[in-house]
Amino acid sequence: MSMPRLNKLTWGAGVLALLALGAGVGYWWAQRTMSPAMVSGTADASGDAAPPAGAASGQRKILYWHDPMVPNVKFDKPGKSPFMDMQLVPVYAEEGGGGDDVRVSANVVQNLGIRTAKVEKATLPAQLRAVGSVVFDERLLEVVQTRVEGYVTSLHVKAPLERVRRGQPLASIVAPQWLEAEREYLALLDARSLGAQPIREAARQRLVVLGVPEATIRTVETTRTPDASTTVFAPIDGTVTELGVREGAAFTPGTTLFRINGLATVWVNAQIPEAKVSFIPTGSTVMAHATAWPGTAFEGQVIALLPDVDRETRTLTARVALKNPAYKLSPGMYVSLEFTGPAGEPQLLVPSEAVITTGERSVVIVARDDGAFDVVNVTVGNEQDGRSTILSGLGEGQSIVVSGQFLIDSEANLKSTSNRLEAHPSTDGPPSERQP
Repeated sequence: MSMPRLNKLTWGAGVLALLALGAGVGYWWAQRTMSPAMVSGTADASGDAAPPAGAASGQRKILYWHDPMVPNVKFDKPGKSPFMDMQLVPVYAEEGGGGDDVRVSANVVQNLGIRTAKVEKATLPAQLRAVGSVVFDERLLEVVQTRVEGYVTSLHVKAPLERVRRGQPLASIVAPQWLEAEREYLALLDARSLGAQPIREAARQRLVVLGVPEATIRTVETTRTPDASTTVFAPIDGTVTELGVREGAAFTPGTTLFRINGLATVWVNAQIPEAKVSFIPTGSTVMAHATAWPGTAFEGQVIALLPDVDRETRTLTARVALKNPAYKLSPGMYVSLEFTGPAGEPQLLVPSEAVITTGERSVVIVARDDGAFDVVNVTVGNEQDGRSTILSGLGEGQSIVVSGQFLIDSEANLKSTSNRLEAHPSTDGPPSERQP
């Protein structure tokens, strides 16, 4: 065979192969772009797709197609989404009614992990935890002062913060006015005249007014001898928080010699958030625990909520009085507090995760018996231990969504916007699209 003939045969075979390849590509593209109705051969003579068999038989009527990722854009025919690499999804009449409710198929509910719970009516325990610092109970403060001038001859407690017992000697002092008053009283003790009794009682009362200790007065009455040096005793059990004199120092009337704080009870000041103040009214019981005494619980109660709100932290100070057996708690310690308020009235409770807070409103997704979901505005009260009180918007026994509700709320917002746009179409756009 000659070479020119071979070239012609080779060229002809190449042309046939290209034609076959083009036909295959064309068939693939036609299959890809053709609607399901046309592929199944249900198109009518005019070229339009025939209605789905389900619609004809009255099973499910398709309203439109849409991209689930862009649900507010509607299409009147099936096909590929211009937004995502996926086919358009049909919206049926029972799913796309004109209302603002949202319907989700059972398989989508399972895929999204949507969980529901019931609205309960119960009493939310008024409990709160906080941390506070221990301070002295100011109600147990005793001040040892002098009402006359004198000087200290001997100091028995020589350092602040020493523990003292009731009746323990604190200091020995010499006060000329005390010595003079004692001598006048002694002169009247042995008087037997009828008018001596009221004068004697007045002299004794003068010793009390001048501040002479009761123990010293009884000693004078017993020994019939004035005491030049008077001993001052501790009036209570406690700690010497202030030492105002030193041995040999003189003092004037009104000088504070000792300041003693009792430790039978202590105060704890705890910062309570402004929104939680209603949980711990005055009189609420408190249990405290200190790291210094593990396993030991200290009982007490709230005695005051100080009327001063910190502008930066928005907290109030709760003053708690704790029993302090064996004086284990000392000022400066930190303790953890567990507040328990009185039981309140039963309230509607929902899991806190079911509430969607946008800053402008709080909503809860309600699951209806027919499979639809409603977005309900609610008024939320206190929140504790993962549960929130509902003041308005819900009823006992309603089923609410506790997970996946953000997707449903987003769909509801898009659907509501679409319905409003359909009800009030824009007058902008080409004249052929304007409403009369």
